[in-house]
Amino acid sequence: MPEIALTPNALRVLEARYLRNNPTGQVVETPEAMFRRVAAHVAAVEKPYGECPDAAAEAFYDAMARLEFLPNSPALMNAGTTLGQLAACFVLPVEDSLDRIFGTLHDAALIQQTGGGVGYDFSQLRPAGDRVTSTGGSSSGPVSFMKAFDAAVEAVRQGGRRRGANMAVLDVHHPDIEAFVTAKRGSSVLRNFNLSVAVDDAFMQAAADGGEVTLRNPRTSQPAGQKRAADLLHLVAECAWESGDPGVIFVDRINRDNPTPALGRITATNPCGEVPLLPYEACVLGSINLSALSVTGAFDWDRLDRLTDLGVRFLDDCIDASVFPLPEIAAGARGSRKIGLGVMGFADALVDLGIPYDDDGAIRFAGDVMARMAARAAEMSRALAATRGPHPHFARSRAAALGQPPIRNATRIAIAPTGSLSLIAGCSSGIEPLFAVAYERHVLDGATLVEVNRRFEQLATKQGVWTPDVQRKVVASGRVRDLSDIPPDIRRLFPTAHDISPEQHIRVQAACQAHVDNAVSKTVNLAAHATVSQVEHAYRYAFERGCKGITVYRHGARAGQVLAPITSSGLCPDCRTALEFSEGASLCRACGFSSAV
Repeated sequence: MPEIALTPNALRVLEARYLRNNPTGQVVETPEAMFRRVAAHVAAVEKPYGECPDAAAEAFYDAMARLEFLPNSPALMNAGTTLGQLAACFVLPVEDSLDRIFGTLHDAALIQQTGGGVGYDFSQLRPAGDRVTSTGGSSSGPVSFMKAFDAAVEAVRQGGRRRGANMAVLDVHHPDIEAFVTAKRGSSVLRNFNLSVAVDDAFMQAAADGGEVTLRNPRTSQPAGQKRAADLLHLVAECAWESGDPGVIFVDRINRDNPTPALGRITATNPCGEVPLLPYEACVLGSINLSALSVTGAFDWDRLDRLTDLGVRFLDDCIDASVFPLPEIAAGARGSRKIGLGVMGFADALVDLGIPYDDDGAIRFAGDVMARMAARAAEMSRALAATRGPHPHFARSRAAALGQPPIRNATRIAIAPTGSLSLIAGCSSGIEPLFAVAYERHVLDGATLVEVNRRFEQLATKQGVWTPDVQRKVVASGRVRDLSDIPPDIRRLFPTAHDISPEQHIRVQAACQAHVDNAVSKTVNLAAHATVSQVEHAYRYAFERGCKGITVYRHGARAGQVLAPITSSGLCPDCRTALEFSEGASLCRACGFSSAV
């Protein structure tokens, strides 16, 4: 039985967010008991297939206890409880009638209560000022309804453990696109929403060629004016430069990978962008800790294969084991059986392997890992289809039309930001670079503790350069690339997010996306002095590289910014520690507060 090697921060996160409490709020569950609870609940669904739940539960527990694989937060929180909802990612429809709009808001509240995040496409709503036949009045437009959703979400803390996470999408051809793009400008509205503009290939081509795009009223499908595409793209970049919102999703690229186009066109994603979904679909996520496979300085590819097999099986079991909040969602989730197995600890693994994040070797490693996982996940999903049956929509899927063998899960791979999960596992988040080599942690009793990257401290100590003076310098900036006190061979291994060029951020994302059938959550970090033109360049570069979306964040852009300097503002609302920012989600390394998975 493996010993669970949790850091003090990890234990604090678990106690605050995941371990079960008694009626007085006292923690009554150990981390071992939590993993046992989750493993047993998920494995129990294997019995009807003639498989062995006890053996599966032991394998699931072993991988979680070793911190080599963790499922998304709702599974850790809810498995084996009366709530029983295990998925993190949802998309709900927003149709153009008052009762359907507020029906969706009701459904969203049920999802938020269970810890899930919701994406919505508001593009079907008639624009502001448009005619409302039933009353003779005029419509208030998508942005006004988004504000109503935001206010409702503010009142619902996810399962009592997390704040709500939401994604609002609007098509670039909607007449209210400029109001949507500028919705967060100069105000604190929509604080529970990430915003994304859905752009198609024709728009990106028109932006490059100096052409125009036609805006269309979704109620009538009639033209409602024209705009220069380059001007619209510049406005998106300008607002993202100011605040980090909106992001951009490349909707044609997403639909080229849509596994079930006969069921509809995908127009929205979950809140962090890694799972494009049809309305009423849901997806369960899990992540393999790459840093647990690289500790010897050589990467354990065989262990990656075994964990991929286990992860696909675990996540497929979750679809059966989950108590979904609505019958429509249960039907959608079990119809396509979409799962999203991804990775965390990528930056840590690079350090172990002696590869700087801003080196071509990082791009090759990213591609190699995801290619191997994608092939293995598909193989495992086909093996499950042979014994459990393919997903019910398989006969109408793109795979069936191409004559491919039956498969259990319409999608298998997604890369999430893993904010809280990476805290539990004690590794870097998702495929992001390190935020800081060292930082200060402000704890509830007013004390200030210094947190130093374990790998950096070990290497610096081994080479005899970890002195109090060097520690002060590292903590002051969080970076080491410019410190002459540190040997060059160590400095090169520890670039932080702002040491890395936007192009390299995007190349890493694109190397992963080439093998990911869902999408990749990744923030492209820009320096405070970056220009709006550089943001536009990032959009074009991501589009050319085949990404499915892009989120850009300029350092210092947001008031009370979340990716803050170590001792500046941008504090956790729960414990007042400086927050980090990734893909529109805030993350506290001290207490585990997170607005996303």
